[in-house]
Amino acid sequence: MPPTAKPHPATGSGAPADQPSAHATRRLLGVVVGLAVVVVVMLCAFALPSINSGPHRVPLGLAGPQQAVQAIQSGLDKDAWTVAVYPDDKALTAAITSRDIVGGLAVAPQGVTVYTASAAGSPTTAAITAMGNGLAVRQQTTSTVHDVVPLPAGDPRGAGFTAAALPMLIGGVLPAVALLRLFPGHAGLRRRLVGVLAFALVAGFAVTAVLQYGFGSLNGAYWLTALGVSLGMAALAVPFLGLESLFGFGGLGVGAAVMMLLGNPLSGFAGPYWLPTGLATVGQLLPPGSSGSLLRANAFFDGVGAAGPALVLAAWVLAGLILIVIADRRTAHNPEHPHRPHTEALEPAAP
Repeated sequence: MPPTAKPHPATGSGAPADQPSAHATRRLLGVVVGLAVVVVVMLCAFALPSINSGPHRVPLGLAGPQQAVQAIQSGLDKDAWTVAVYPDDKALTAAITSRDIVGGLAVAPQGVTVYTASAAGSPTTAAITAMGNGLAVRQQTTSTVHDVVPLPAGDPRGAGFTAAALPMLIGGVLPAVALLRLFPGHAGLRRRLVGVLAFALVAGFAVTAVLQYGFGSLNGAYWLTALGVSLGMAALAVPFLGLESLFGFGGLGVGAAVMMLLGNPLSGFAGPYWLPTGLATVGQLLPPGSSGSLLRANAFFDGVGAAGPALVLAAWVLAGLILIVIADRRTAHNPEHPHRPHTEALEPAAP
């Protein structure tokens, strides 16, 4: 006599289900739609700043006869250029080195002199140079270009400086993830904090050494520049660690996504004046943008303009430390907190 077929646990019948359950279908659909949304968000985050790129309130200096200066000023787009008038070439170049302006034009009977600072951003330098050359053509005279604060001869296009953006961002995520695997749980929280700070210091000096001595992409005092890069990495790594300690991997993932989708495209490594004003302001308040501004100030302008981005980065480090302290105290008072017992969960139960 043949054995009686037992009901299938999922369907209650004697045969297994041939079709996926409705719940599994909904989950699959949700994953597909969610991933599509993520791709669209990534596209918008990276494409929109580029599509809307161009001069936005770029501080420009003018020098020369009053009538000529007024004629130039009246022909400029006020949303693109913010003009300051200087009495002579010397005052104009001094304003460039002090970072009051990023370039300027000096008009004289013998021609047009274009003053740029390629270290302040290649796109603005190209735009000011084109403006001066066009003015000289219209006046049927000659133009001369002087780069007041040039990029290093070893990297005249600034490729190494621009390429530093992504490694600095990844350098904030990696230590938080790696140290969590090595020192999990509440007991390893302080070791992880020491680890991310040590990593930021070592990685900052290593990255700066490669950029300055290996690629020839940076000038300036090595130690000051390296400390700024280390501060930038700490401003990412410490908040990431704080988010993970307080909210688990979900918090770390959200923080990394925000910095990747918002902080990176708005960092302004090519020059913050090349982004729409509001987006540029947001970018400079996030660690990637402030890190780029601090690196630019220390590497090319002898620290001029470094105070603002350094304070922003220090505030991010402080915010991360506050999150870590809150997580530490909450877990100490609540041993059942879900983000605490990473290590205990791996220990065998007592007989």
